[in-house]
Amino acid sequence: MLEGSLKMVKEMLVQSAALVEKMIEKSIDGLTNKDISLLSEVIEQDEPRENALELEIDEACIHWVACYQPQARHLRTIMMILRMNNDLERIADEAVNICESALVVVQEPDVKPLVDIPRMAEKAMGMLRDSLRSLLEENADLGRKVCKQDDEVDELRDQVIRELVPIMKSRPETIDASIHLIRIARSLERIGDLSTNICEDVVYMVEGETIKHHQWRDCR
Repeated sequence: MLEGSLKMVKEMLVQSAALVEKMIEKSIDGLTNKDISLLSEVIEQDEPRENALELEIDEACIHWVACYQPQARHLRTIMMILRMNNDLERIADEAVNICESALVVVQEPDVKPLVDIPRMAEKAMGMLRDSLRSLLEENADLGRKVCKQDDEVDELRDQVIRELVPIMKSRPETIDASIHLIRIARSLERIGDLSTNICEDVVYMVEGETIKHHQWRDCR
C-alpha cells in the first residue's frame, strides 16, 4: 500500500514534468515560428494547469505523510518530491518568461538568425527529461551526469550575450529585441539550473549524500 501510493505521487510528478517540458517546447516554437497564438497558449492555458497540478501534488504529499508517517528513505523521498514539485513550477514560470519576451521579439525585425537559443532549449529539455528519469529509476549516476551538463547551457547563454552586445552597439534599433533575447537565454540557463537542483535531490534521496553548491564538479 505504501509503495503503491508513493508510485502514484511520482506519476503525478511525471505528469507535471511532461506539461512543463511542453511549455518550454511551445515557447521556443512560438519564438522561432513567430506564432503569437502558441505563446499566448502557454501563458493563458498551460501555466494555470501547471499551477493547479503543483497544488495537487503538494496536497498528495501531505496526505501521504499523514497516512503513512514515513521514516528514513521514504521520508527523504517524499521531501525530495515536494522540492522537485516546486522546481517544476519555477521552470514553468521561466517558460512563461520566455513567452513574454518572445511576444516582444516576434513583433520586431529579426536581430540575427536564431541558432544558440534553440540549442539551449533542446539541451535544457534533455536535462529536464533525464532528471525525471533519474528520479523514476532512482539512478544517482544519471543525476550526476545531468549536473555536469549545466556548464554547456551556461556556455551557450554566454555565446548569445557575446553575439548580441556588438549588434546592439552597431544597430541601436535592435536593443529592445536583443535585451529580450538575452532574457530568454537567461531563462533557459535557469531551467538548466533547476533541472540540476532536481538531480541533486535525487542523489540525496538515493544515497543520502549532499552534492549541492556544485560539489558534483569534484566528481569529474
